[in-house]
Amino acid sequence: MAFLVMGSLNYDDNYFLDHIVMPGETIASQTMESACGGKGFNQAVALAKAGAEVYLAGLVGEADGERICQEARENGIKDTFLRKKEGHTGKAIIQIDQTGQNSIVLFGGANRQWTLEYVDEVLEHFQAEDILILQNEINVTAEIITKAWEKGMKIVLNPSPFEEKILNWPLEKVSLFLLNEVEGGQMTGEKEPEKILKRLQAKYPNADFVLTYGEKGAWYVGNGETVYCPAKKVKVIDTTAAGDTFTGYFLSARGRGYGVEESLKKATAAAGEAVTRKGAAVSIPCWKELEEK
Repeated sequence: MAFLVMGSLNYDDNYFLDHIVMPGETIASQTMESACGGKGFNQAVALAKAGAEVYLAGLVGEADGERICQEARENGIKDTFLRKKEGHTGKAIIQIDQTGQNSIVLFGGANRQWTLEYVDEVLEHFQAEDILILQNEINVTAEIITKAWEKGMKIVLNPSPFEEKILNWPLEKVSLFLLNEVEGGQMTGEKEPEKILKRLQAKYPNADFVLTYGEKGAWYVGNGETVYCPAKKVKVIDTTAAGDTFTGYFLSARGRGYGVEESLKKATAAAGEAVTRKGAAVSIPCWKELEEK
């Protein structure tokens, strides 16, 4: 069984502010830090730091993409399928306020240049029961779902950032949805976790679901069971990549043979540790760090 992340690769410019900028307002940033990110990159890093063998497929700019390729390798990610395209690597402008909450502006760049030929080139190296992790920061994601499903791959979808078009994707082919309370609400129109999960189950009866609720913890529903895992209180510095950390750790723990409850605990602990640090991928802890706490 192999893990394959097909997703976005960005350079993140993180601005640490007193508060998120209001319309028409100009404020000074206390500090600014630049780092590699993108949901695809972050989730691949989380999987790798949690001990999984993970392949990353993604596109970067020809002129500026080498740094992110190098950091992928340094994090233990298999970079076999990374490709360079004419133009610029994706970019994220991230505002982080004093409570750790963020606001993000994305520029797709090379992330929007995926072709079906490239998808086929990558998928031909994988087989049934391999696990594919997808998000919503690249184009042709709907087509990827169908192609991977036809190969018998297990498809994990993090429908983030959410857009209405996602509801028109072939979601009945998804094996596991990993989403937070905002995305769950956007997909169902509900606000309470129990109602969100009930509505999702009714719509996609063949899938399992993990719903994260920040400081309230996380729920799993699937295979006839419901499991809840509370979150420990921590001092939040920056919530960027908390969800990506959770995703990588949950999948890696399951791949190691951990049960659902223990996998939720590992993922919740890792995400809790990540939010106490600045940055995206750089904030993700290693498995050994969590064992030592």
